[in-house]
Amino acid sequence: MNLGLIPAKTARLDPGREALVDIPNERRMSYGELESRVRRLANGLRDKLGLEKGDRVGILSKNCIEYMEIYYACARCGLIAQPVNWRLGLAEMARILNDGEPSVVIASAEYAEVAKDLKQTVAAKHWLCFGEGSDGSYDALVSAASDAEPIASADVGDDDPVLILYTGGTTGESKGALHTHKSIYMGMLNQTVAERIVPTDVYMLTGQMFHIPVALAMNYMAHGCPLVLINFEARLALEVIQEERVSAFLGITTMLNWMMAVDGFDSYDLSSLRNIQYGGGPMPKKVVADALSKFPCTIIQGYGQTEGMTMSFLSQEDHIEALAGNHPERLSSCGREGFVTSIRLVDAGGKEVPRDGSTPGEIIVRSEANMVGYWRRPDLTAETIRDGWMWTGDIATWDADGYLFIVDRAKDMIISGGENIYSTQVEAAIHQHPAVLESAVFGVPDDEWGEAVKAVVVLKPGETASAEDIIEAAAQHLASYQKPKSVDFVDSLPKAPTGKILKRELRDPYWQQEGKKL
Repeated sequence: MNLGLIPAKTARLDPGREALVDIPNERRMSYGELESRVRRLANGLRDKLGLEKGDRVGILSKNCIEYMEIYYACARCGLIAQPVNWRLGLAEMARILNDGEPSVVIASAEYAEVAKDLKQTVAAKHWLCFGEGSDGSYDALVSAASDAEPIASADVGDDDPVLILYTGGTTGESKGALHTHKSIYMGMLNQTVAERIVPTDVYMLTGQMFHIPVALAMNYMAHGCPLVLINFEARLALEVIQEERVSAFLGITTMLNWMMAVDGFDSYDLSSLRNIQYGGGPMPKKVVADALSKFPCTIIQGYGQTEGMTMSFLSQEDHIEALAGNHPERLSSCGREGFVTSIRLVDAGGKEVPRDGSTPGEIIVRSEANMVGYWRRPDLTAETIRDGWMWTGDIATWDADGYLFIVDRAKDMIISGGENIYSTQVEAAIHQHPAVLESAVFGVPDDEWGEAVKAVVVLKPGETASAEDIIEAAAQHLASYQKPKSVDFVDSLPKAPTGKILKRELRDPYWQQEGKKL
């Protein structure tokens, strides 16, 4: 399997079929056009720039046609795409790029100045830019290259690395999850079964292409479906669904809430919708009920990680039956293992815990959709993947039918608005304020964002600070979505005899209240 050949099949069968609809840039491209540009870009990267199999290609851009061209071209000729989260600070972008050591960095014109700054500390040999106002270097490379099938594509397949996606760890430091053609393909197969994809679908990508959901979008294209690209805004999403006859998309609780809150929601023609998938944690019961009543389609939930794509699903029928009173508690579940996934819950010794709905264990996953490891981190890879099983760090219980209920995150990760936020990184930023003695950061329920970042702070004796002071200080070192939304001040934090802060004692009361609502 060579993921770069995805556009080739439909281009061969129906070259005029629409492949990409780039809403932000008001562009459209057929499968025939996309296939030609993918071949040219692949040849340009290998023949013109001299890249070799396994070299990395850094990408800095918002969603656009060129982004997908780069993904497919890299895959086609044996290169590894290394997308960068444009929301990060310059120093973290530079650290990630230097970790991957890309031979070329490709940026949109919007990030030309950022790329210029990165060039001071990132030793990539080539820097390309595309889009209106750019230097035209990307398009010049494509235009000058051959339209023939890249010779290198014949030597690319299943076990070759194709994508490095950076995700945070327990220390808050990003690490690269390395996926191969086969691992991405198997994750796509999981999605095909769960979403019940058909060739007549039209898929709308609401998330950013530096996240793992880009593989879900590529999956629809593997079925010959058009892919509609947007940078999410609630009213825009409704307009695009209506105009482009979108049948499926991946959202999060926040997105669906915003969409349903748009003035005149009922006036939009959403009849083309067939299925909505949501992720980032269970959705509050009220939002599920509202979504099923307002959107004319089914909904499913997917639980996954960058390291393993989507691993379990709460099916379309599960949602309907739960709202009808059959196992209503399952709306707080993340479903059961996917088609190509095996899941176990185990104790610290690796022994499977009983399916009694109460005994917690860590979720471990065996799947060909799992990453092959962390880029250049054999130590972390060995900790995470043991005897073919990937240890997720998520703690859950499961019932007699295998439905998973996450009760804790061993790594204290917060998921807010679909973004992963790591408490230690936020705590480090809070401690930049000179009045802070200790802090504990955790997620609390939020109807709009799924989880909100909350900080509990102990000030140094004799020092004073307001919640606004703490948030402002932290914000100087974090992306906007990472900063605390609220701050409480206490005299001391609960601790174990070892001195470890017991975050669960701080966090549990908020989630127990949420459980009563469900």
